[in-house]
This record gives sequence, C-alpha cells and structure tokens, in this order.
Amino acid sequence: MNTKLTPITQDSLTEASALIQSGQLVAFPTETVYGLGGSALDAQAVLNIFRAKERPVDNPLIVHIASRDQAFPLCRWTDLADTLASAFWPGPLTLLLRRTEMVPDVVTAGLSTVDLRLPAHQGALAFLRACALPVAAPSANRSGRPSPTTAQHVMEDMDGRIPLILDGGASGVGLESTVLDLSGEVPTVLRPGAVTPEQITMVAGSCEVASSVMRPLEVGERALSPGMRHRHYAPQGRLTLVEGEPEAVAEAIIGLHDAQPEARILAMHDHIPLYDNRPVNDLGQDAADAAHRLFYLLRSFDAQGVPRIFSETLPPTGLGLAVMNRLARAAEFDIIKV
Repeated sequence: MNTKLTPITQDSLTEASALIQSGQLVAFPTETVYGLGGSALDAQAVLNIFRAKERPVDNPLIVHIASRDQAFPLCRWTDLADTLASAFWPGPLTLLLRRTEMVPDVVTAGLSTVDLRLPAHQGALAFLRACALPVAAPSANRSGRPSPTTAQHVMEDMDGRIPLILDGGASGVGLESTVLDLSGEVPTVLRPGAVTPEQITMVAGSCEVASSVMRPLEVGERALSPGMRHRHYAPQGRLTLVEGEPEAVAEAIIGLHDAQPEARILAMHDHIPLYDNRPVNDLGQDAADAAHRLFYLLRSFDAQGVPRIFSETLPPTGLGLAVMNRLARAAEFDIIKV
C-alpha cells in the first residue's frame, strides 16, 4: 500500500471522507497528538486500526466527534457531561460515559463505557465534519512507541500501512487528552492531560485521580482507558527517571551519564547549568513546555539510536501530572529516588 501525505485542503478532505466511509483508515491532526481514524460504527474498520498499530484489542479507543449532538446516540449523556462539555469542548478532554448498543464492542474493548472527545484543532474538526460520522482514533503510532506530534512522525510508523495522512502541522499540546470517567459517583481522571484535575474540580465540584495513573496495572486489571498499559509511549532506548531535589538529581544523573557517555539527559531549562556543560536536552521552562517537547525528543533519540536516557521528573500536579504519567510509563516505572 502506498501512503499519501498531504496538506488539509477541500480535495484531501473529500478523499479522506470517502476513505473513512468505505471502511479504510486516515491519520489526522489534533491539538493533542495525531490520530489514526476509522469509522467508529464499522467493526471491521476498527479492527483495521488495531492491525495497523499492532495494538492489543483489549485497549479501548476514543471516539472523536464533530459536535455535541453526535455524542447523544452513542452514550447515556448526563447533566454533568453537559456541564463539562460546555466548559472544555472543543478541547483536550475525553469523557467516559455508559455506552449504547450503537457502539461496536471492539471500540470499547467490550466495556460498558465509551470514550468521547470533540477536538479543538480546526483541521480535525474539518475532517470529522467531512466524514459525517463518529471516528474511532487512537494515536497514529505503532503500539507502545512515543505518540506522533507531526505528520512525519506518523509516516515513520504508518508508511505502507494506511492510505492517507492529513498534515495539519505540529500538535500544540503534545500529549494525549485527559480521560475523565463519568460512569461512577465521582468524576475520576484515568489518564491525565492538558485539562487538569484542578480545572475539572472548579467546574464539577469534585474530581479524583485514579491510582493507576502513576502505577502499572495489576495482573488481571483491565484497562478502562487508553494509555493505562504498563509500557506505553516508550522510546527504543531504556529510560530511567531520577526524582528528588534538583541538585541531588543532577549529581545522580551526572554519575549515571559519565558511566555511560552515550546516554542522553532530559532536564528542565533552569536546571541545565547544574550539569556542567554536559549535553542536555531541554524540556523547557515549565510543564507546558515539557508536554509539548517530550514525544518529539523521545522520537529524536530513536532516530539517533540513543540506547540510554536519564530524565529529571516534574512535580505531579497540574499539567505536570500528565507529563509524569507519560514519563513513568515510557520508563516502565524505572524511577530512582535520591
């Protein structure tokens, strides 16, 4: 199969819509990361997503919609969902709700819930409107790898596997959406993202964070949301996190790096002077910068064949919780505390 990479135009949207409606796959940009889309109403198309990604079928998918009205036939919509959608849609918030029979089992990994999101990216919305149906879409990468934040990242993983990639430029957020479970009594974050638990609490009145956000799933524990598997977002090289006060962390990473000089270092911008002119990859000034840069940096390490990576950690609050969730899973929870 030849994979075509093209800018978003009226012609490419018409082509993309025809592919989706015929059961084929299209990669498209969102404000979070690039998605790999297929018709959420076509079980075979959804199976094709799993096949292209080499993704386990027990990992549920997010259904992307072009308007709130598209959500109503797919789920048991609630007053709280309406309140949260009014506050955060379009945007990087996925709402997990009780599903209807309209949603094929393969989309939800057999769960009684469905994940729904209305993205804010104008290219994504144009694509979804052109499709005129809900689109199931995980990130457009091979399973387990860092998520793609550019169309070229998608091409690296999906060339020859899908017919079309819509190029909408670099993703703004750089991390996948927040997944919020509304199926229980208290809204619960299953996967942190740009919409933080603190922001949700201000709108919903309360919000919990699932314990699985910062730990691997237990044996036999089901993934209720995308991104909950043990090894996820991972570079090819082994990643280790070092946690503690900045000076102690830098001292530990320097020791680790100097014993393995081929290793690379990830550090926050203000901490770079602590590394005494060693080559350090800059995660940025704050959690928003780190979120935007993380997957890009991990993929650049893969392109360079970097075998070992040592990274600082961030405080797990606000957007920092989302960055730490991705880092911890990418490192398979290999965390050294100093």
